[in-house]
Amino acid sequence: MTQHTAPSAEDLDRVAARALEEVQGGMRLGLGTGRAAEAFIRALGARVKAGLSVVGVATSERSAALAAEVGIVVTTLEQVDALDVAIDGADEVAPDLSLVKGLGGANLRERVVAREASRFVVLVTPEKLVKRLGERAPIPVEVVPFAIGHATRRLGRIATVTAVTRRLAKDGSSPFVTDNGNAILDVAIAPTDKPGEMDAAMRAVAGVVDVGFFLGMADLVLVGDPGEVRELRPPRATASD
Repeated sequence: MTQHTAPSAEDLDRVAARALEEVQGGMRLGLGTGRAAEAFIRALGARVKAGLSVVGVATSERSAALAAEVGIVVTTLEQVDALDVAIDGADEVAPDLSLVKGLGGANLRERVVAREASRFVVLVTPEKLVKRLGERAPIPVEVVPFAIGHATRRLGRIATVTAVTRRLAKDGSSPFVTDNGNAILDVAIAPTDKPGEMDAAMRAVAGVVDVGFFLGMADLVLVGDPGEVRELRPPRATASD
């Protein structure tokens, strides 16, 4: 697993500006969590102040607070029938656009919001691109509190799992708790060519409520390279062009 490299603010702003091209007035948007998503929320807020009318559903309390702060109307999934576009970041992107998400601790809500959207657009910087999932990030697994011990032991027995660690809060003084009141277990794995099998094995553990593999979900990945933005589309999209 390689060391994380922090993206530059300029690259995040560039990819966020490109993502705004996916937005039209009147849309209902899914608003992700993490540095790339927050750059997009700020850019969207500037457009809203200039007259763009949209409604957002946030994937975390932090993103909801930021959206409200920059003037975006925030609602809930109970109050909208569906979303037009969900825009979020990712922690890893494989060549087929399979993803790992959840280092921000919001992967369950991010999955629900992405599933409600007609399109799922992912914003990353180049260090997030990997050959195989598991190269640079652990797989976040959200677990109900009662099952933490059980899930830690069972996840650790899965082939190619190398470590299972309960995530701590940023200050390191207490366990991290998701907006859903659950724990996150960060599961380090040997890089895998079969993320679907890993995903199924992790989900089979009692008490697991979500796993950070996002497979076959991304419609477009925007990569904020220095000086430009690349567009990556999944094989199913390019094969019919």
